Amino acid sequence: MIIDKVKKVNEAEEKPVRNSRAADMMIGKWVKCDNCKEIIYKDDLHDNLSVCPNCGKHFRLSARRRIKQIADEGTFEEIGEDILTKDPLKFDGYMKKVETLKEKTKIQEAVKCGICEIEGEKAVLAVMDGNFLMGSMGGAVGERITLAIETAMDEKLPLIIFSVSGGARMQEGIISLMQMAKTSAAIEKFNQAGGLYISVFTDPTTGGVTASFASLGDIILAEPKALIGFAGPRVIEQTIRQKLPEGFQSAEFLLEHGFIDKIVERKDMKETIAKLIRMHKR
Repeated sequence: MIIDKVKKVNEAEEKPVRNSRAADMMIGKWVKCDNCKEIIYKDDLHDNLSVCPNCGKHFRLSARRRIKQIADEGTFEEIGEDILTKDPLKFDGYMKKVETLKEKTKIQEAVKCGICEIEGEKAVLAVMDGNFLMGSMGGAVGERITLAIETAMDEKLPLIIFSVSGGARMQEGIISLMQMAKTSAAIEKFNQAGGLYISVFTDPTTGGVTASFASLGDIILAEPKALIGFAGPRVIEQTIRQKLPEGFQSAEFLLEHGFIDKIVERKDMKETIAKLIRMHKR
C-alpha cells in the first residue's frame, strides 16, 4: 500500500503542465483596473506605459518608471540623493517605517531629482513617488525640490516637476509645513531669473504640494482623470456648507475652469514637454 502511494505521488510530480503560459502567469502577475474592472496581465500593462489598454485609465507610476519614460536613456544623473529623512519630533515608529519603505521601494525618499535630456533637450527633472509615504512632503522632500530648482537656475535649464502627493508629512509637524514656503520662494527666484518651469499634476496631487510649488508652473499640465485638490471633498463641503459640483477636483474640471493649461496622455507626455522646451529656448 505504501509503495503504491509513493508511486502516485511521483507520477503527479512528473505530470507535465498543460499550459506553460498559464503557469507563467502566477499569482501577483495580474492587476484589476478599478475603472473598467478588467483583469490585466501586469507585463502587458507595463508595456502600455501603465495605462489600461481597455479604458485608458492611467495607473500610478513609481518615480523610476516615470524617469525611464521621460528621460532619454542613460542621461539621468541624480542630484540630492544624500538628502535623507530626519526625525525632528522623535515621532514614535517614524524612522522604522521609513527604513522599511526604503527596502520595499528601493528609493531613499518620496522624490527623485536629477539632470537629464528629454528628446535631446537638457533639463532638470524632479519626480515624486506615491509609493513612499504617499509622496508626502517632509523636510528632505522640500530640500530636494529646492535643490532641483536652484540647480535649474544655476545651470540655466528648464525645470520639470511631476507631482503626486497626499500632502504634508504629519510626522514632521511644522517642519513639513515650512517646505511650502521654502519651495515657493525658490520658484519665485527661478521665475525672476527667467527660467521655464513646467509643472505636471499626476494622480493624486493634494495638500501642501498643490498649495505650493505644483501650482506655480509657467505651464501646468496634467494626466487624464488626475485627482487635484487641497482638502478632501467632504472636508470642503462641511466647511463651506455647500454641495460641490460633480468631479470638481478632476483634471478635466480644472482644465475647463482655467487652473491647468493642458491634459496630456502619458504616451504623448515626453514629446509634449520636449516641444515646450524648444518653443521657449532663447
